[in-house]
Amino acid sequence: MSDYRRTNLENVRIYGPSPYNIAVIHGGPGAAGEMAPVARELAAKWGVLEPLQTAASLEGQVEELRAVLEKEGDIPVTLIGFSWGAWLGFIVTAKYPTLVKKLILIGCGAFGDEYAAQTQQTRQSRLTETERNELKSLVIALNDPTVKDKDISFARLGALASKADTYAPLQSASDEPDEIIINSDIFKRIWQDADELRRSGKLLELGYHIKCPVVAIHGDYDPHPAEGVQKPLSVILSDFRIILLKNCGHKPWVERDAKDGFYEVLKGELL
Repeated sequence: MSDYRRTNLENVRIYGPSPYNIAVIHGGPGAAGEMAPVARELAAKWGVLEPLQTAASLEGQVEELRAVLEKEGDIPVTLIGFSWGAWLGFIVTAKYPTLVKKLILIGCGAFGDEYAAQTQQTRQSRLTETERNELKSLVIALNDPTVKDKDISFARLGALASKADTYAPLQSASDEPDEIIINSDIFKRIWQDADELRRSGKLLELGYHIKCPVVAIHGDYDPHPAEGVQKPLSVILSDFRIILLKNCGHKPWVERDAKDGFYEVLKGELL
């Protein structure tokens, strides 16, 4: 039997007891379901929404998340966004501030374009030459209109990135989601717009509209540099903190050394 319940909306899973004033937002874009382990862990004490982002445009995902929160959530909610989900949560909080009482950013991407190259360089340095060549081939395949089954290439790309992003991975399969819904088309369409939003500086400027507390939880081994989150947001946001986790990569709940500490920090922020 599933540990979550479905509603008449196909793009959200609901865990735990009401009220449902916590929402976990997955990354990718196009990796729906990867926050399931976090939702399960928190559901022992809190009611949790796990929106599954299905829209194939940035604006579409913003409005999709807004609609889920308004229909299923007990407003205002605490938004917990991971990776791309951290940016999406940031945008939604800026556009609809009455919906969110606290924003938690996990493994957030840098807000300054100057840090983007550093992320890729770090990932490349952690892969073998064979893996780096495969990574290049996968990127080419994802941008080739003649290639079919791009979701397979996208999944493999994610596996290589995960290897580079993780400090000391847990071996237990139970620590991974039962199902991640991969969609390379969503990734390609949304990432182009999201990358441009960062390049233009408009992503960071949205922070001026955020009035609630914002907390970033970031691994010290994450290839996304913590400095690229801490420095820009410390200037833009009136209530911002960053918590660095030792021996932790991009996804804290799959880290052998950091998982317990991550959940302790996260739960402390929800009290």
